[in-house]
Amino acid sequence: MNSLFLSSVLQLLLVVLLLLLFFEERRIRRAINRRLGKPHPVDKNKLLSEFAQSRMGKKGFQLDGEVRMLLNQLGWRKRTQQSLFITIQLGLPVLLALLGVLYGSLTGSDNNPLLTVLALAGIGYLVPKRWLVSKVAKRKQRLAEEVEMMLPLLRILFEVGMTVEQALRVLSAESARILPELSTEIRQMLQRVDAGMSLQEELSRTSELLEVDEVNDCFTVLEQLSRQGSGAMASLHAMKELLTERRVTALQEKVSRMSAKMSVVMVAFLFPALMIVLAGPGFMAIVRAFGEMG
Repeated sequence: MNSLFLSSVLQLLLVVLLLLLFFEERRIRRAINRRLGKPHPVDKNKLLSEFAQSRMGKKGFQLDGEVRMLLNQLGWRKRTQQSLFITIQLGLPVLLALLGVLYGSLTGSDNNPLLTVLALAGIGYLVPKRWLVSKVAKRKQRLAEEVEMMLPLLRILFEVGMTVEQALRVLSAESARILPELSTEIRQMLQRVDAGMSLQEELSRTSELLEVDEVNDCFTVLEQLSRQGSGAMASLHAMKELLTERRVTALQEKVSRMSAKMSVVMVAFLFPALMIVLAGPGFMAIVRAFGEMG
């Protein structure tokens, strides 16, 4: 019980220390804004943005560099969104650890309390990241599916004489319902282009950030087209056929795996019923024959 009490006290002190550091930085920022004559209303988004700029938020990102990459791939690139995730990732382990301490103190169980608290804290830290990994995998799958739908639209826009940038602007403005994920990425990319960045560099940067093979191939073709200015139709048509072949191959593999699973289900559920229907009368006749002999 002494080790349990000591661990709970240390965790509470750590949480209080981090909160004091955050609110001290926030007080300094508010004092600076007050001297500059800027208003400082209480806003949730502003509070999360200040948390991202604080030392606590920066330390949260430094604990696991993969989290920032996953958040960018999910589309959570604003400071408020990233701060919200870091707050949950850092707060959930503490909450679960405190709940474990409370449960142990109420039940009076002394079986490795420190190990239980550490296990709960580890689970609380890993669960948000596992959720983030699953959401990123689903978004990558949606992006791969949307690329196959985007290629015919690009061919139509190129046939009417549009350039790469004009076609991308039309897609970002008019295809939000058809291509929700890609239109969001293209819109953010064009915002950086309007800010003075090069379109070719942004196409390469976005494809490297998302790490989706289909998006990488498509944006590579668009980058070459933006530099050379010709040869788009053949490249887009070849890519469309390649993506269609990949989709057909993936569906064939899925069907083959499903047929194997269905055979197991059929053997497990249909075979006993078939044995009862076919062999049931014979067993009943044998039982009756033994009964008459007795």
